[in-house]
Amino acid sequence: MFTAEQYRAKAAEFRTLLNDTPRSPNEASEFRDLEQTYMTLAENEEWMAANIDRTIQRRKYRDDRAALAEEEEQILRCLGAAVIMRWNTIPTKLQRELFDCASAGDLQQAMPLKGQIARFLHDHKDDEHPARAT
Repeated sequence: MFTAEQYRAKAAEFRTLLNDTPRSPNEASEFRDLEQTYMTLAENEEWMAANIDRTIQRRKYRDDRAALAEEEEQILRCLGAAVIMRWNTIPTKLQRELFDCASAGDLQQAMPLKGQIARFLHDHKDDEHPARAT
């Protein structure tokens, strides 16, 4: 990440390029736009530094991250279970896309995982899950 000073230096580079040599109207406009963009970024960085107490901060404590990870893991478990419960009602094309997404990743890990997922789905393809009362 750049500092406000670095953004201002980059803006100055484009200002110099614009002023030093004759440019076509399009090129001149592009350099002016880039200069303005870097000036805006510099101002944003300065605002962030001056108003850090008014911004949302990442959780600072490991316990908070662990609790968040556990919460997300529980959510993913529930979503996964819901998908499996409705697997037979999902269109085949979407089943394939979900399968591909679930088994994507590192090639060395993807093949065994793909097989495990395929076996799991095959073993549970005819499971019937009674509708829950709401």
